[in-house]
Amino acid sequence: MARIVVAGAGAAGASVAYHLAELGAEDVVLCDRGTVASGATSKAMGGVRQQFSTAAEVKLAQSSIRFFEDLGAPFFEQVGYLFLATTEAGLAELEERAELQRSLGVPVVTAEPPEGVRGDDVVGGVACWADGIADPPAVARELVRRATERGVEVREHEDASQLDGDVFVIAAGPWSGEVGRALGVELPIRPLCRQLLATAPIAGLPADLPMVVESETGFHFRRREGRLVIAMTDPAPRWGFDEVVDETLFEDRLARLGHRYPAAEGTSIERAWAGLYDMTPDAHPILGRVAEGVYAACGFSGHGFMQSPAMGRAVAEEILGLESSSDLSPYRLERFEGDVAVFPEELIL
Repeated sequence: MARIVVAGAGAAGASVAYHLAELGAEDVVLCDRGTVASGATSKAMGGVRQQFSTAAEVKLAQSSIRFFEDLGAPFFEQVGYLFLATTEAGLAELEERAELQRSLGVPVVTAEPPEGVRGDDVVGGVACWADGIADPPAVARELVRRATERGVEVREHEDASQLDGDVFVIAAGPWSGEVGRALGVELPIRPLCRQLLATAPIAGLPADLPMVVESETGFHFRRREGRLVIAMTDPAPRWGFDEVVDETLFEDRLARLGHRYPAAEGTSIERAWAGLYDMTPDAHPILGRVAEGVYAACGFSGHGFMQSPAMGRAVAEEILGLESSSDLSPYRLERFEGDVAVFPEELIL
């Protein structure tokens, strides 16, 4: 049986390795230049949602949510994702996307701000209460634990491209372009720096506080233990591998948080960190075969963790020549041939 080397031991690579082993592969090596869940996965927001703007992304997320539901607490808390609009135009966009999502079977409903979330300037909202929040490093480590139980060999502090293998899987997040070039494949992936801010402890945070997203601005926050973690797109994209926190944005982000969640007014930023998105030109991942003996599971553009369960199984099935449980045709590398693709996926948080 072929030796399969998976490059990248974050959520994506761990999921591919786990599903390969579960489906019967006997010689799988999960390799990382760092350690398990030490890259982008360790810095992720941890939201798990099905509310996307394109059918392809919705379907992949739908298949993944069932895996998270089975994991349950403490890995996943099904507290929901709430999108709030403060303008009529914003509400129209929310309702249009919700119509698409409901047509595909996502249980999106009209919703109002829960207790504690300011709503006097909100004109409407939608929520999917089957969505929620998770612990990305813990989930990745759990997948690795399950993979090793099934015979997967884990190698840390090693370059996968230097190992002997019959099949390679590129799942190195923002570093996937580098791994691809080492394996003779050009992948249109660029690293984009994003940052997360964690507040000081806030008394009385409800255990069922959903992920709250302001639709027009993209400002969003979630509960993590006794704190709130907040995020928002930077004023200008910061392309490159430098993971630097921009402290000049703290005041603005705290003001936004205090406005939307008054109990947090006056809090401070206790910890801040920057991480990298692995962006493609259209914000959709690159999945499946990209060259002879080389497969991709990368380019998730900020939503790889939440889609990793379904993606990992589908890519593993393709590698092993099995019928795929998810349609990977929208995610083929060949879609970038010819004209430059645009960003059709609009919900990039």
